[in-house]
Amino acid sequence: MLRNPRIRIAAVVLSLVVWLGVAGVGGQAQGKLSEVQQNDAAAFLPSSAESTLAGKLADEFVTSPTLPTLVVLQPAAGGQVSAEQTAAVQAFAADLSSRPVIAGGETWGDVLVSDPVVAPSEDGQALLLVLAPDAARADERVGEDRLVQVLVNDLRTGLADTLGATADSAGPLGLNAWVTGPAGFVVDLVNAFGGIDGVLLGVALGAVLLILVLVYRSPFLPFVVILNAVFALSLAGLVVYWLARSGVLVLNGQAQGILSILVVGASVDYALLLVARYREELGRHDVPAVAAGYALRRSFEPIVASAGTVIAGLLCLLLSDLASNRSLGPVAAIGILSALVAAFTLLPALLLAPGRHARVLFWPRAPRPTAEEGAADAQAGVSAGWWARIAALVSRHARPVWIATAVALAIGAAFVPTLQAGGSNQVDVFRTPVDSVAGQEVLAEHFPVGAVQPAVVVVPQGEADVTLAAIRALDTVQQATLYTGVPAGVPGADQAPPLVVDDRVRIDVVTAASADSQQGVEQVRDLRAAVHAATPDALVGGAAAQTLDTELAAQRDLRVIVPLVLLVISVILMLLLRSVTSAVVLVAATVLSFGTALGTAALVFNHVLHLPAADPVVPLYAFVFLVALGVDYSIFLMTRVREEAIRSDTRTGVVVGLTVTGGVITSAGIVLAATFAALSVIPLLFLQQLAFVVAFGVLLDTLIVRTLLVPALVHDLDARVWWPSRLSRGVALRQ
Repeated sequence: MLRNPRIRIAAVVLSLVVWLGVAGVGGQAQGKLSEVQQNDAAAFLPSSAESTLAGKLADEFVTSPTLPTLVVLQPAAGGQVSAEQTAAVQAFAADLSSRPVIAGGETWGDVLVSDPVVAPSEDGQALLLVLAPDAARADERVGEDRLVQVLVNDLRTGLADTLGATADSAGPLGLNAWVTGPAGFVVDLVNAFGGIDGVLLGVALGAVLLILVLVYRSPFLPFVVILNAVFALSLAGLVVYWLARSGVLVLNGQAQGILSILVVGASVDYALLLVARYREELGRHDVPAVAAGYALRRSFEPIVASAGTVIAGLLCLLLSDLASNRSLGPVAAIGILSALVAAFTLLPALLLAPGRHARVLFWPRAPRPTAEEGAADAQAGVSAGWWARIAALVSRHARPVWIATAVALAIGAAFVPTLQAGGSNQVDVFRTPVDSVAGQEVLAEHFPVGAVQPAVVVVPQGEADVTLAAIRALDTVQQATLYTGVPAGVPGADQAPPLVVDDRVRIDVVTAASADSQQGVEQVRDLRAAVHAATPDALVGGAAAQTLDTELAAQRDLRVIVPLVLLVISVILMLLLRSVTSAVVLVAATVLSFGTALGTAALVFNHVLHLPAADPVVPLYAFVFLVALGVDYSIFLMTRVREEAIRSDTRTGVVVGLTVTGGVITSAGIVLAATFAALSVIPLLFLQQLAFVVAFGVLLDTLIVRTLLVPALVHDLDARVWWPSRLSRGVALRQ
């Protein structure tokens, strides 16, 4: 820290001015992140995926690919649809083409590839209104929304105003209506992610503020820490917004939500560690600037190592086959880097802004130099005596403690194989009632759901007959027809010859199950096997095939990225602690903790709550976050243990390190767990499951692994834990 008062004041003022500018611009960018999101699952697949290749060839058979938008209507009282009801729906459909997209703008007829079609169900108890908007235009911006959002919202409003028909109200015609299909699901998904900007951040910051008030018992310091986190989030939002807008990276809804949580959690963690060391130094030095200088120097290595570990682990996601995973890596890494920059620039400026009266931030328990060094751990809201007793217990019974803890964790990890993470039905993704899910259930009762998004098979023209025979031999296939390009209902459509493009033909396959269900995915898996056996050069695509390829890519990513993350983190720990043994111990403890968290999740999800199967990327994301973040607390502990071991010996270092860092690390873990738990406010199965796994895993790392397992094991190993450094030979490098 600069000792010249004038230069120090200038540095503090400059830092505050720069960060105010960042917050002003970054706050606006943070609010516009949803504008640069891409939530199209097909766009996340690798270009080499079979469904991607099939999709490109299948698109050559049509002039304009469409995004099916379906309206399902049925009498509220049940029974048959009346002639009056059918006529009213047909009149509504006929008027849609002339309905303006926005006032004074183009009409829906300019957006739709073909005229709306109203079809009755075979049982006569429902009507289906089919719209085919141009898929290429679905993401166009119309004001603050995308075109597909405007269409679906306009449909829902128009149905209510014109027919009085909604999911909950039948109106004078006695019809209920739901907007579903791919477009309906997309819009409901976007609406679910809409909570990211407001509700999620509000819940996370509220929970953190409450914890900080309990931790610091000060009316001022919690707001300093929160302000630091909010400014760090503004910086991250600014960088991510411009990179996404420029096409350098891809941002989706889940990455935006995780970004907010990571930045808030990491910022508060780093602030807790730095402020704790600052408070400790204020007990030794009368001048706050001097105390801040010592605190910054002594906190720099563990905080930078912690951030570097998380960033390195996240960047391993760049090797993912899925673009959604690849995008999360740099997006989250930018968030962690922003938190790190704020911790060493903005936070010191905020702490020193009151000048010689800087201790007022800790009021009413401001530390003074007369205080006994290390006697208070008030920054964590618990007395050092409590942690001293835990440290004494660990030191007296080190071997029994770490063995018992490891066995208990291993029992929890034994349930990992029971975790169901093969993917869930699209209707199970939402955890609150939504129009598209309810409409899909009504659709399945009255119409062949496999026809909504049929599987698409592209084969050489000469192999069409043998491929068709293989497809029709499957019990799960309801219909397989050569694509002619002539719309159904046109005279002679049944007799039209197949359309041939570059000596290829396209076969549309209607499966028994819906393309957005896991049963439909399994049926396409069987379809693909049968087609490849008959015609090796054939390609199978469609919505279900995209889901299948996504699941296969996620499984591949898990096999590739998990070992890489472990290797990268092990190398970082070896360099930080100058020891191979300690790195192995910390990584092994963290992996065991992750296994326990995932095993516990299997018990809760599958055997207690009976939730649908998790998304295949949940274990991967949970692993990256828990291993990278979980090892942070061991880093904070072990760097302090090593610092004390250099002065005396390893076992003394364990006792002192656990006593001094116990409160602040526990507070940091509770804060991070609370921020990740805030993800559960978004009503999506994937994020709620991820929230539970990471929040529980962080608490497990904080309260069990870092408190009992790691210190007891290090105490038992004694100096050997530092092998091959000089400390491993019991040499104390006294300062």
